[in-house]
Amino acid sequence: MPLTLPSPTGLLAAIDMGSNSFRLEIGQIHGGRYRRHLYLKETVRLGAGLDDEGMLTEEATLRGLACLERFRRSLDGVAPSQVRAVATQTLREARNRDAFLTRATAALGSPIEVISGREEARLIYAGVSHLQPSRQPRLVVDIGGRSTEMILGQGRVPDEAESFQVGSVSLSMRYFGDGRFTPAAFRAAQIAAGAELEEALAAFRPGRWQEALGSSGTAGAVSEVLAATGRTDGRITPDALRWLISECIAAGSADQLDLPGLKPERRAVVGGGLAILYTLATHFRIDELLPAKGALRQGVIVDLHDRLMARHRAHGHDLRDDSVQRLQRRFTVDTAQAHRVRDLALRWHAQVEPDADAERRNELRWAAELHEVGQVVSHHDHHRHSAYLVAHVDAAGFSQSQQRRVADLVLGQRGGLRKMDEALARHDMAWQLLCLRLAVIKAHARGPVNLQAIHLTRQGQIAKLSWQPDWPASHPRTLHLLREEAEAWSRSGMLAVELPAA
Repeated sequence: MPLTLPSPTGLLAAIDMGSNSFRLEIGQIHGGRYRRHLYLKETVRLGAGLDDEGMLTEEATLRGLACLERFRRSLDGVAPSQVRAVATQTLREARNRDAFLTRATAALGSPIEVISGREEARLIYAGVSHLQPSRQPRLVVDIGGRSTEMILGQGRVPDEAESFQVGSVSLSMRYFGDGRFTPAAFRAAQIAAGAELEEALAAFRPGRWQEALGSSGTAGAVSEVLAATGRTDGRITPDALRWLISECIAAGSADQLDLPGLKPERRAVVGGGLAILYTLATHFRIDELLPAKGALRQGVIVDLHDRLMARHRAHGHDLRDDSVQRLQRRFTVDTAQAHRVRDLALRWHAQVEPDADAERRNELRWAAELHEVGQVVSHHDHHRHSAYLVAHVDAAGFSQSQQRRVADLVLGQRGGLRKMDEALARHDMAWQLLCLRLAVIKAHARGPVNLQAIHLTRQGQIAKLSWQPDWPASHPRTLHLLREEAEAWSRSGMLAVELPAA
């Protein structure tokens, strides 16, 4: 039966697990136009649940899980392959994030990806540029709970994207933690924000953009207050920010702050958000910041749509393919060897895991294409260098979670399997890894390979290799390595590899 591909024009869902709020959006892109079907937002304050040791508290965890369970009930009718959930700065920081993600994935019923700051910035710009297209060079700013993203771009293409570890929740907890608004607290918060953002002054200087947009919660909340009070039509200006800060100081505390348009859940974090906005306005000479129509969640949907469209094209590829090719060039990878390993690994994987989903096949392909990037560091133990680079390099389109899975495959390409015990606990990893290791062995001579020479079949947890009777005599070194490989898997207890009788 032919494989039915998920429709890129059907309903697509994005879950944005931010540091202050969790958001669910279900939308549809057809003919280049975006249509929203559902939007839910809950204030979870996950970022406020990080303790002094960087551990997410159980109280914050339970708030997040309860929200995700409610979101799950709204995802009926959306195919799992058309749902994407991303987590941002709080889970980038949390030392116990893996434990949280295990529980959160079960609550939501879909995988959750932790994305890097730069990837978050890229997705924010994707959402803004799709919903609010413009040919002008623009600056997009998104102040989240624990990070602030700044992006320069024109049209649909971001030219510069950075993430800074300062947000409305983290700054409010540090300088307005007692709920009091004082001139000294605002001055201190602005200095702290300026210190974090100072390195962006040259890259995001005014001459590089003609309009500035503020995306998501903080900018949207401040814009609503300014419009509701009649100070502006929603534009955020330095004068309007000074007025709003003075209103906070006059109120004395978050509990006493009562302004038209200010939602109650925003009071606790408005101080930190204002401090960052005013710092941006003065340091980057932003005369007016306009509220943006798009945000991270729409960017996730746009990106998911592009991935699904690539799968429907005969020769399509997504942004992650471009990133892999850039990394190959950057680290001077022997692409001919990478392609040999890739073709072998994918052929065998199709033989033993014919029902594997597209993402698992993609991860194996990318691991094969990047398995030797560490050669640029050292030939000795290059698999360890390769794994480190793959796990930590900025690669547009990839989540941190997916980069780690690809890096695990790269790490396991050779050597003992004990180092892979944790990774091999994932049910699909063992077969991916076996196919990659066999491909590295078959292509070890770095010359042309016959894809038909070795056949791999699966019987339960047994991998059976077969070949023509005269093949071993002409490939004694490869046969030696395959025997060692069978012994390695036997010791691991994960899989059994059987070779034909001599």
